[in-house]
Amino acid sequence: MSAGPLLLIALGVLCAGFAGLHLVARRLDNYGIVDIAWSYAFGALAAFYALAGPGWPVRRALLAALAVLWSARLGTHLAVRVIGHHPVEDGRYRQLRQDWAANFTAKMAGFFQLQAVSVVLLGAAFLVVCLNPAPALHPLELAGAALWLLAISGEAVADAQLAAFKRDAANRGKVCDAGLWRYSRHPNYFFEWLVWVAFFIFALGSPGGWVAIIGPASILYLLLRVTGIPMTEEQSIRSRGDAYRRYQRTTSAFVPWFPKKP
Repeated sequence: MSAGPLLLIALGVLCAGFAGLHLVARRLDNYGIVDIAWSYAFGALAAFYALAGPGWPVRRALLAALAVLWSARLGTHLAVRVIGHHPVEDGRYRQLRQDWAANFTAKMAGFFQLQAVSVVLLGAAFLVVCLNPAPALHPLELAGAALWLLAISGEAVADAQLAAFKRDAANRGKVCDAGLWRYSRHPNYFFEWLVWVAFFIFALGSPGGWVAIIGPASILYLLLRVTGIPMTEEQSIRSRGDAYRRYQRTTSAFVPWFPKKP
């Protein structure tokens, strides 16, 4: 199957799926479930391209394995968090309820559709890789796979360290500055971005792979300017106040680096 039909099928299925998910979210009165679906959708998209694409089977299988493992880990991590806090909704969506109060339902329906479109756009790396017929792995594909391993390991460690910190009752109300969180206020976001860089590098081994730059570029913008660090830090300041402000003054926001002296 060629690129055009693959894209149209993927977009149609995802738009329908996220429309149905919006109805579920309204019934649950918890729109945070869209994060879970968004994460799992990338694994499903990569698996679809790998099964239906005309590229070299070994390359398609490797790409699908990387994407599905990453997608499943991230989606499951978010599912545990969202379900564990239900019916309390993530602070970002509580804020959107206030910001979009005048027409919340319609805007949120559009937001869910935007998630479907974003999965297809960001998944450009998966498509170009699964179209590549070359019967051997390119060095850039091996480099991308190696970086993917580093990135997903770092993200898993950061998530585990934060979860362990939160489980300790003595840390209630405190700022996590242990482990990787000593060197970055958002090491999970940093390693998540590195996963997208890894997919981009992997895609550069295929014709037209440069289009995959949309992945790391878009994710970096979202993390630094929109729904990632800005909204997370606003919530952290509301909940932890001066303690978090001190953390901001001493610790790198994104790229892990040595902390400054208070």
